Amino acid sequence: MNYDYSEEQLLVQKTAREFAQEQLRPGVKERDDKMEYPTEQIKMLGEMGFMGMMVPEEWGGAGFDALSYCLAEEEISREDASAGVVMSVNNSLVCQLLMDWANDDQKEKYLKKLASGEWLGAFSLSEPQAGSDASNLLCTAKREGDHYVLNGIKNWVTSGINSNVVIVFAVTEKGIGHKGVSAFIVEKGIAGFTTGKKENKLGIRASDTCELYFDGCTVSAENLIANEGDGFKIAMKTLDGGRIGIASQALGIGRAALEESVRYAQERKQFSKSLSSFGAIREKIAKMSINLDAARLLTHKAAVLKDKKQSYSKASAQAKWLASKTAMEAATECVQIFGGYGYMQEYGVERLMRDAKITQIYEGTSEVQLLVIARAVMEELS
Repeated sequence: MNYDYSEEQLLVQKTAREFAQEQLRPGVKERDDKMEYPTEQIKMLGEMGFMGMMVPEEWGGAGFDALSYCLAEEEISREDASAGVVMSVNNSLVCQLLMDWANDDQKEKYLKKLASGEWLGAFSLSEPQAGSDASNLLCTAKREGDHYVLNGIKNWVTSGINSNVVIVFAVTEKGIGHKGVSAFIVEKGIAGFTTGKKENKLGIRASDTCELYFDGCTVSAENLIANEGDGFKIAMKTLDGGRIGIASQALGIGRAALEESVRYAQERKQFSKSLSSFGAIREKIAKMSINLDAARLLTHKAAVLKDKKQSYSKASAQAKWLASKTAMEAATECVQIFGGYGYMQEYGVERLMRDAKITQIYEGTSEVQLLVIARAVMEELS
């Protein structure tokens, strides 16, 4: 693997870093405290081409590769993981899904607006009784002539409130498990489709998460993605790519924890010495650095495999597992290094710990990642 970034990739990274520092860092604590969605910042990300990074220009995107996307996602999430997850979902779970599975008419109608940042998308798979077991869906879509009627509840939907379009997975044929799941493009504002309240979350509080309610919601048959029964396959393959985005988000959080730890350790004095001179602190910082570099290599490996159109399911699961674990450990150690100050909201590092935790849960829990990895390893060695 070539470890040198191209000039274009470095420019993407630099642009994302400058934007994050100038537009996201100011007010990030207040947005977290008030659960205030970063409306203007997300709009600006769209105008910069960061909401449809891997979509070709002909469909309204920026035409970058997956590695460029990783670099940008890390920079954005280093300053504001809430903005990072909005960007990740729109890129990985919505635009990429439509690129891979939608027909040209659907791409013309929806992808162009989503990739350009004019519209925002959401991905809705989970239900109250179906988290890790994504095949256990109760939301139904019944065919009636030239349309489907959707009924059911979805939950934990990132950007569920602020999105214009939602990718919804529902059962079109009961009794055959995941083979009866289909995927639909559902626009906001149609009858029978309502959103719940914004959830009061532990972390990534500025992003909106909510339930979706479908009560006799009529969706045109033209909005069925691919074929009936393809939904579960579409969801699983899409989540492979989504895990690269979340791994990059975790890297951003973990890197923030490392950088804050180093800064504070060099400034803070105890027993007439800076904290950075104590072996215990140095060990924490060294381990953070090692694990972050290892997680970044795995994440970028998965991105390169994706760009080469090679199998990357195992690599993306490995990347997400290690990056999310590293982010959580780094954020926890950062709070420890700050001591009592780390526990105070004023210093901002407790937010890193709160934001890090969700990376071990959404788009496949850490436990699910291990199942994916183990299955892939056993298949390879059989």
